[in-house]
Formats: sequence, structure tokens, C-alpha cells
Amino acid sequence: MPRLIVSAALFFLLTACAIGPDYVKPVVETPSSFTYSEGGTQDAVNKAWWRQFEDPVLDALINETLANNKNIKIAAANMEQAEAVMMQTRSPLFPQFGYSGSAARKRLSSLESTPLSDVIKNPQNSYQTFVSASWEVDLWGRIRRLTEAAEADLRASEAQWRGVILSLVGAVAGNYIQLLGLDEQLAVSKRNMDNYAESVKLFELRFKYGAVSQMNVEQTRSQYETAAATIPQIESQIAQTEHALSILLGRNPGPIKRGKTIYELQLPAVPAGLPSEILANRPDIQEAEQNLISANAQIGAARALYFPTISLTGAYGNSSADLSDLFKGPANAWSYVGSLTGPIFAGGAIAGQVKRAEAARKAALHNYELAVQNSFADVENVLVARKKLVEQIESQERLVKANSEYTRLARLQYEGGYTPYSTVLQAEQMLLPSEINLVQSRTSAFIALVNIYKALGGGWLMEAQGLTIKAGGT
Repeated sequence: MPRLIVSAALFFLLTACAIGPDYVKPVVETPSSFTYSEGGTQDAVNKAWWRQFEDPVLDALINETLANNKNIKIAAANMEQAEAVMMQTRSPLFPQFGYSGSAARKRLSSLESTPLSDVIKNPQNSYQTFVSASWEVDLWGRIRRLTEAAEADLRASEAQWRGVILSLVGAVAGNYIQLLGLDEQLAVSKRNMDNYAESVKLFELRFKYGAVSQMNVEQTRSQYETAAATIPQIESQIAQTEHALSILLGRNPGPIKRGKTIYELQLPAVPAGLPSEILANRPDIQEAEQNLISANAQIGAARALYFPTISLTGAYGNSSADLSDLFKGPANAWSYVGSLTGPIFAGGAIAGQVKRAEAARKAALHNYELAVQNSFADVENVLVARKKLVEQIESQERLVKANSEYTRLARLQYEGGYTPYSTVLQAEQMLLPSEINLVQSRTSAFIALVNIYKALGGGWLMEAQGLTIKAGGT
């Protein structure tokens, strides 16, 4: 009889289908190409792109981040939790075995009104040992659907981990480039301040001998103080950027080593990529799809609650009043039970769960579609930003060259007595901002390229994941 019950349960389990809809990847309309795409190599998105800058210091900083960053470790721990939940969720698919044992001693009442028989021992001993087994037959696929959802949640947490890696690599590269840009801005400001300091000394000497007026001296000093005032601001930005970068590296706030200058960095070409590759590689899209798979599976788990639950339980062991007789043949005891439970009226509780699961799937579907649309918008935005920044740099370089020549000629004319000093002042006031803007534009162009790689995702994430795993990040 027990074998018949188990065999029947196994037959129904193997032949039954899981309740609820099977997942079908949704079709999302996507553009065939990017409006601002440029020529390049598609393989660039599958390699460690930051090495194209040819700065060993940046390479070392990214390796350190992948090894020590706390957000990566948090994401890895969350992934381990999701894996544990999946193991816990699927465990009812397998028979559950346990054991129990007990020993007791009790004395029965022996009042005259209720005397005990002489054959009854008083006090009494009782010893028991049992091995138990239980199994819920997943006839309607409820546990399988819950396991499917848990597996999707695990894949979503893995995508989150990859998303953290993608963001951190981009943040480290972006902050480092920003730091190099601030260094160059500081150098430009100090160079101009030193030039203005020499002018102040010269004009003070000329004023002493009556060659220039007090107004010329104060105009020169005003230039010097204007340049000097910008230096503390830039130094403050440098310190804050170093501190932010230190946190990304997993360090306490402190100074950051530099490699190349912003003008020595190589500016790689923009990679060419296809929309389908972006869909396959971006962690946020992968996470959104896994959330959709999980929500889809939850519908089947909720619908399965309408159907009865079949459980098999059994126990085998020994029970005896004497410890010495516990493992003898007559002390053997066993039992097995098959149970069937199901709902008749639940007041809308099950219907509510099904409705909630179906609504959650709709939300997950729309979130997936939105993630796809946002991904293409991200790529288009960073492509156009980089393209226009390159054009801006070219214009800015011409502006700096023109302002430099203007300043040189204004000084010559002033020294020759053809123009007032206000002309020189006007020229120099235009030169310093144009030099600063050129540095900022070049910095922004590099950061835009970093953002392009972040938006594209790409196979380079696999290499970054490998560096993280080697460093014990998972």
C-alpha cells in the first residue's frame, strides 16, 4: 500500500504541468541604429576600455576599486542572500527527513478510590526514537513556480551586482579624469597669477618713477587678486574629488596619485555597437527582464492555491517502557499518512493573490519596456554629448589662440603708447576664462566617452567581474 501511494504520487508529479503562464520574452520595438553613432570598433565594448587611456595609474585605481569597494561587497552579499532564498524555496520539491527521540518518567495517582492494578508499574518509564519523512507532492507546480521566481530573483541580484561594477568603473574613471582636469585648471590659474604678480611689481616700480598712474597699478593688482581668488576654489574641488575617489577605492579620504596629465591622456575612438548587443549587455535591462520572469512565475504560484495540496508523511522507530528493550523487535513502531487539503471558500483571499500577481506582472512588463527605451535614450544622449564636445574643443582651441594673440598685440601697442592699459586688461580678462574653458571641455569630452561605455554595457563587464572575483569580491 505505501509503495502504491508513493508510485501514484510520483506519476502525477512527473506528468503534471505547472499552473500559470510560461514566460515568453516580450517583443520591444527598438531603433535599428543610433542617430549620432560614429565609426569605431565594435570589439571595444568587449574589452577593458579604460586601458585605452594608456594611464597605468588609472588601471591600478580601477583594480583597487574592484577589490575593495564596499558597494561591490554589499551587492555580492545580497546575491548570496538571493541564492540562499532560492535553495530554501525549492527544498519542498524533495522529501524532508528528520529524527526525534524522547525519554520520560512519570508517577500515576494511587488513591484508594482509584487503585492501580498490580501489573501496572508506578512510576513508569517511556523511551522513543523515530525517523520521520514528509513530502508535499507538487502536483500543480506551485513549488516549481515559486522556485522559478526565486531563480529569477537570483539572476536579478546578479544583474544588480554587474550594474554596481559598471557604475563604479565609470565613476572611478570619471572622477580621476575630473581630477586631472582640475589639476590643469589649477596650473593655468597659478601660471596666470604668477604673470600678474610680475606685472604688479613692474607697475609699482613704474609708478614709483612716475611712468604710470596709480589707477594702472590698481588695475594690475585687481587682475592678480582675481586670479588668486580662483585658486582656493579649485584646490577645494581637488580635495573633494580626491576624497570621493578614495571612498570608491575603499580607502579613507586622502590624496590620490596621478599618472598622465589631461593633455597626455589618449582619447580613444567612439565604439560602434548594435542595439541588440546593448539589450544583451546592460545590467539594468537584464535585471528588469528577470524581475518580469519572477512576476510571471508568481501568477502560477498564486493560481495553484485554488487546487488541493497533497502531502505524504511517515514515521518509523521504536517505543518501549524499558531502555534495554528499546531496539528489540516488539518495540518497533511505524505510521504513514496521506493527506489532501484544499480550499472551499476563502473570501476572495486567493483571488486577491492572483489579481495582485497579475498586476505585478503588468508593472514588471512596463518597467522592462521603459528600461529598454531609457537605454537607447542614454546612448543617444552620450553620443551627441561627446560629438558636440569634440566640436566645442576645436572651437575653444581657436578661441584660446585668438585671445593669446590679442593679449600679445595689446601689450605691444600699450608699450608703444598706442593704446591705454585698459585694452591689455580687457585682453587678459578674456584669455584666462578661455583657457579654463578649454581644459573643462577636454575633461568633459573624456568623461563623455566614459559615459558612452557605461551606456553601452558590453563584454568588458566579464573581465571586470573576473578581477572582482579574483580579489574575493564574491
